[in-house]
Amino acid sequence: MANSQYQYVKNFERENFLLPETYIVVRVDGRGFHRFSKFYNFEKPNDVRALNVINKAAEGVFRSVQDIFMAYGDSDEYSFAFDRSSNLFERREAKLVSTVVSTFTAHYISAWASQFDEPLKPEHLPTFDGRAVCYPNLKVLRDYFAWRQVDCHINNLYNTTFWTLVLKGGLSTQEAEQRLCGTLSSDKNEILFSEFGINYNNESEMFKKGTTIVWEEPLVGTGQSGEEPSARQVQRMAKKRSKIALQLLHVDIIRDQFWGRFGPNLA
Repeated sequence: MANSQYQYVKNFERENFLLPETYIVVRVDGRGFHRFSKFYNFEKPNDVRALNVINKAAEGVFRSVQDIFMAYGDSDEYSFAFDRSSNLFERREAKLVSTVVSTFTAHYISAWASQFDEPLKPEHLPTFDGRAVCYPNLKVLRDYFAWRQVDCHINNLYNTTFWTLVLKGGLSTQEAEQRLCGTLSSDKNEILFSEFGINYNNESEMFKKGTTIVWEEPLVGTGQSGEEPSARQVQRMAKKRSKIALQLLHVDIIRDQFWGRFGPNLA
């Protein structure tokens, strides 16, 4: 930046540097997606088209932003986990969050036409917010993703039962809400099976477990040396990422089996 009499304003800027040697998770959440989904007539309780769009957006982040080793998402949210040794953007919180959120939003808009016939309207565009949280070790990181997957299951079981009561049972949304008030998971499963012949276990794994994205093979980032990577390093890594396949999985990420195969390299 060239020196000038106005440069003093830069003194007002403050950076928040995230703790070193911790796993960083940046979570992206849709803003106002209840209205957004209603405007574009998303199918209830799950719209495969919308899930495909958000998964493509997450893939775009995965390939564009280095040092991410896994992501998990469902509905209108996605969580991206950065390796604990990552020094991307010197671990500046604002830079990390804004980069992930803006990249995610750009890819979401780009992917929309591949799934929906109706184009996005300027007055109803998708927007997202984000936050970054540091987790000190692998156990806590695993518990974070377990929390998100359990939340996915609870919400999907409720929504599946709720919309079945409305669309197939003829109840109003208020009546369905009252019917489900105070019910347990077993009660909801019983309603689906005994009244509508629906075995919840046979529902799509993507709906029940969400989507987990991992590299098909380990990929070492370029931000681990303590210095900002050069333009040439970034270009080289982007080229390498473009050749490695991503896996989109709809599996249990709570048990050890997943983490033994796809978890971070602890060596």
